[in-house]
Amino acid sequence: MAKNSRTEVDLLGEMEIANELFYGIHTQRAINNFQISKSKIGDYPIFLKGLILTKKACAFANKEIGSIPEGKAKMIIQACDELLNNLPKYAAYFPSDVFQGGAGTSVNMNTNEVIANVGLELNKYPKGRYDILHPNDHVNKSQSTNDAYPTGFRVAIYYYINHLLEKLNYLTTILDRKAAEFEKVLKMGRTQLQDAVPMSLGDEFGAWSANLKEETKSLKKPET
Repeated sequence: MAKNSRTEVDLLGEMEIANELFYGIHTQRAINNFQISKSKIGDYPIFLKGLILTKKACAFANKEIGSIPEGKAKMIIQACDELLNNLPKYAAYFPSDVFQGGAGTSVNMNTNEVIANVGLELNKYPKGRYDILHPNDHVNKSQSTNDAYPTGFRVAIYYYINHLLEKLNYLTTILDRKAAEFEKVLKMGRTQLQDAVPMSLGDEFGAWSANLKEETKSLKKPET
């Protein structure tokens, strides 16, 4: 009768991991040691997307310089694409608490394990066959948590900013439309809670639009 779990090993010893789980021993230790909040990393798909894209980029780079065999790199890239295209399906396999020690090590290893096991399963290997595709030696090759984790955050922020810019562009378009619509509607301006020079309601909407356009320029400005 087949076992319904697999034995995984790290420097601290052995642990039984249920066969249906795509994460491994490092993630299980994080679950055991860091139950701090009710928020899990799987609740933040934009961040996971950023981290998985980082791992995919590293696999391409490692393949190019020969740090890992081409076949293993292809398995990693295939697994990353599967996760990116079906992230809700795999969200439960990212159970690491958002608050955990090690500057993100648990989340990084959680991601490495899931990518490795998804890659193994896609290529008809059982989960846990780390002699074929290893979370640390292959998925995390040439990286450390201090590299991958903040890079994933930056990629996620990039996607958030693009989403924000889309909404700001939509809002300024509507404000400009209202500025034109209310161009001839006069009102009294206000300064320090007192009546000031007359202005049109269109001027007011136009000012809001101008302010948002300046903020949009700041968001688009590259770091110096």
